[in-house]
This record gives sequence, structure tokens and C-alpha cells, in this order.
Amino acid sequence: MSFMDSQRRVVSGMRPNGLLHLGHYHGVLKNWIRLQHEYQCFFAIVDWHALTTDYGAGGDISRNVMDMAVDWLAAGVSPSSATLFVQSQVPEHAELHLLLSMICPLSWLERLPTYKELQHDLQHKDLGTYGFLGYPLLQAADILAYRAGVVPVGADQLPHIEFARDVARRFNHIYGREVDFEAKAEAAIRKLGKKVSKLYVNLRRSYQEQGDLDALNTARSLVKEQQTITLGDQERLYGYLEGGGKLVLPEPQALLSAAPKITGLDGGKMSKSHSNSIYLRDTPAEIEEKIRRMPTDPARVRRHDPGEPTRCPVWLMHQVHSAEDVCQWAEQGCRSAGIGCLECKAPLIEAIKAELAPLRERALDYEQTPDLVRSILAEGAEHARDEARDTLVEVRQAMGLNYR
Repeated sequence: MSFMDSQRRVVSGMRPNGLLHLGHYHGVLKNWIRLQHEYQCFFAIVDWHALTTDYGAGGDISRNVMDMAVDWLAAGVSPSSATLFVQSQVPEHAELHLLLSMICPLSWLERLPTYKELQHDLQHKDLGTYGFLGYPLLQAADILAYRAGVVPVGADQLPHIEFARDVARRFNHIYGREVDFEAKAEAAIRKLGKKVSKLYVNLRRSYQEQGDLDALNTARSLVKEQQTITLGDQERLYGYLEGGGKLVLPEPQALLSAAPKITGLDGGKMSKSHSNSIYLRDTPAEIEEKIRRMPTDPARVRRHDPGEPTRCPVWLMHQVHSAEDVCQWAEQGCRSAGIGCLECKAPLIEAIKAELAPLRERALDYEQTPDLVRSILAEGAEHARDEARDTLVEVRQAMGLNYR
């Protein structure tokens, strides 16, 4: 796979920890549904990752995997547009994780901010395991197994993508060298022609001496446009831009999601552990009951007391789910005490019911055909294995583990 091909490939995943809620839908799934028509997408249900913090909950994992697959499919993630699979059904992830662990410094894992944050947040769990310490490396293997150039994440996951880039860069530095690499790269430059080769050299110098990322991206595009050089020379020129070796594992880049923050029923972040979620398969009665119980601006003790919408979680949900005219009506009615809190909640209830109705209907169809869901995941795993095997062939060859 060439560097530019990797830039058209997306990998992402979710831990199977239970039914999905509106936070997952607006924060992740809507983005995936768009990306599956723009990139070659691989979406994994990462069941091994679930074990890193809940290794005692093995009995729930298979059920959670099926629930997650149903929710994905019901939301519109399509097996005809993307590859959906279960992480543990692609053992190449584990092999690549093992091989990368040979070169990953222990300090890299310990310095990740999420390592200490999760230890603090999950003090009630025994997280003194290698699996928990090493889960960022397993996450890097999940990405690098497909030589994916793009990983859609939230801002809190940026350190993990940077870590995956560090691992790929270290691997390429140690194992990406070939005999007479620099001589072959210089020969490839000369094949570009006088004008283009001079531009390539200048752009390479700007990146390596000044860290100019625009120069790096321009040079990559320049190489991509050349029709007169071989694929091998193209890969050498990509590698020569960033160092002295051929790129075996492309460095992934984060694709930050512009998804809105979804407030939970209590005003905090929507989370299953906080019991403040509306789930994608909640019934209309459950949706209505949950929203009617939502707290509102504490200043509105009586019906005629004016309120401040920014202090009210109902208003925050209106901003995501309601039309602009409804939002204006709710905001003005709250500040003027022109409407009561239950009156304000009514159109929000109807908007969320209408949004989730088709998802719930599709989910019911998949719930009633579990063999179809398992077949989709099995076919996805076969496709994922084919791609991951190709990566492992190159990784083993680079590491000297090719015995055929």
C-alpha cells in the first residue's frame, strides 16, 4: 500500500460496554456514517480493550458485542460501505501488538495522560496489570495493522494518536532501512527531472531543518503527482522526506470531530455509568419519562420565575435536537417566564422520539435476525484479516522474521 492510499483509509472502534446512547450517536456514529462514503473505513468492536479495565466481566462481552453491532447497523453504519468486525476475530492485531511491544519504551506508556487519569477515575478496580498499561499500544496496533492514515477522534484521544505516530516512526527508523537506501532515494530524485527534483529537495530541507509541515504536505503531493517513477521509488521518496528509511508503517493523523457535546439528563456528560442517558433503543414512553424528570434552572422555583437557559440541561439538549425556531421559543420563554419547564420539555420530547423512531425500528429487525448480524461481522473480519495479513507480511520481513 502506498502512502497516499493510506490517507484514504480510516480506522476507528468502540469498546462494547453496553447499549449506545445519544452521546455515541451524535458524537461518533453520525461522523462514521458520513466518513464511510468518503473513505475506506474499518470499524472495530474492540472487545480486547473492554477486558483491559473489566477483565472480570467476560460473561457480558459477547452480549455487549451483539448489542453494539445492532446499534451500529440501526444507526446507519453500512456493511456495504464499511468493514464492520470484532477485534478478537482478527488475531493479527494481537501479533502486531506483540511485535511492537519489543520496541516500545515503557516510559512512553507511563507518560500518557489517560493512564493516570483512568487509574484515578477507576480507583475501585485493580488496574495494576500489563493489559491496562499496554492498552494504548494495542490501540496503536489496531490502527497500524491497516496502515490507516486517518483516525477520527475527540480531543481527549489526541495523545493516543500521537503515541501511535511515535510508535510507527520508531518502527520505521529501526526497521525501515534497506541496503543503499540513500543512494536509491537520490537516484529517484534525479528521475523527477531538474525542476521537480529541485523543488522536492527544497521542500525536504524546509521540513527537516525548520519543521515546516506545509512543506512536507506539499512535497508528498508533489511525489504523488509523478507518473514516471515506480511505486518503490515513490515509497522511498516519501520515506526520505521524513528521515533515512522506507515507510513500512505510515504515521496516522487525527481527524478531529466537530460533533456537539451531548449533555446528559443531569447536565453532566452523558454516560452509562452516570445513569443519565437516553439510549438509542429507548421506547417513546421511556424517552418521555426521562425528559420529564430532568432538572431545570434552579432559579425557576415557581412558574412565573424567569430563568437562565445556559444553566438548564434541557436547553442544552434543545440546541442539539430542536429546530432553530423552537430553540428561540424556548430561550425567550425561559428568560421571560412566558413558558413553564414542562411546556419547554414537550417539543424536545417529540424531537427525540422522532429522531430515534427509525433507529429503533431497524434495531428490532436486526434483533430478530441475529444470524444476519453474526454473518456481517464474520465477513467483515475476513476482509479485515486480509488487509492486516498484508501488513504483517511487510512487518515480519522488515524485522527479519520471514522464513519462507
